[in-house]
Amino acid sequence: MALTELRIASRRSQLAMVQTNWVKAELEKAHPGLNITVEAMATQGDKILDVALAKIGDKGLFTKELEAQMLVDRADIAVHSLKDLPTNLPEGLMLGCITEREDPADALVVNAKNQAHKLDTLPEGAVVGTSSLRRLAQLRHHYPHLIFKDVRGNVITRLEKLDSGEYDCLILAAAGLGRLGFGDRIHQLIPGNISLHAVGQGALGIECVEDKPEVKEAIKVLEHTTTSQRCLAERAFLRELEGGCQVPIGVNSQINNGELLLTGMVASLDGKRLIRDQAAGAANEPESIGIELAGKLKQKGAGEILKEIFDEVRPEA
Repeated sequence: MALTELRIASRRSQLAMVQTNWVKAELEKAHPGLNITVEAMATQGDKILDVALAKIGDKGLFTKELEAQMLVDRADIAVHSLKDLPTNLPEGLMLGCITEREDPADALVVNAKNQAHKLDTLPEGAVVGTSSLRRLAQLRHHYPHLIFKDVRGNVITRLEKLDSGEYDCLILAAAGLGRLGFGDRIHQLIPGNISLHAVGQGALGIECVEDKPEVKEAIKVLEHTTTSQRCLAERAFLRELEGGCQVPIGVNSQINNGELLLTGMVASLDGKRLIRDQAAGAANEPESIGIELAGKLKQKGAGEILKEIFDEVRPEA
């Protein structure tokens, strides 16, 4: 039976709506006549803004409400920033496709008084805003003289806090800044030898119901093969380490001549211990590469570091 209607669930943040409306427009272009509607809602992660993300717990922090809509047949797909989508999905749901990736790098954004500085030249005691334990641990490792302060809220709110002087700089995803039209605020793209990016960063993941083949077929037009291979390797790496979105696990992936090279990192919260390694293999077998790399890091003590972090930041019962 031909698909005539498609219902999309989305977070209602400005960035989420920009991403969802892009998906909607691309699907309308590919499927003329398909009636596509969007239902936007707030997730737990959007509502709780006075607590650090890691303290809330991260299983479905930005996805659970959207998944519930699909499970009760009020939505057919959900559009996520892939870095927010847990690696283990609820029964009955699946990752239907992964879109072409924007630049996955982290970016330094500074206020007016710090325009002359890059990360390497920020003065001792400069206040860096980030809500990511991954960014925090890596930057503490390289720049122990800086002060790190949690920052919550959407991108515009964070930029307002930066410009009002609460922070000297922020670390944000380059892709999100670009999608919101704030690419000109990127002061420096942070190189991978300083900060490996989050699993899936820069790509969108479209989650769908497993038993709706016509929906899966319709969204396949947005699948980007090399992005998908890279992100599936990254997600297998994260899944094998049993890490969530709010842990200091970073990655980088590249494909050259059919070979996928995956770099991975696990760090302690204070940045004093940082384990890093690589694995490579055929790009059409991405998950095996992620699993291999996770095994290498486990042998170097990644499991012990992650257990300590979990014990330290897990939510109180």
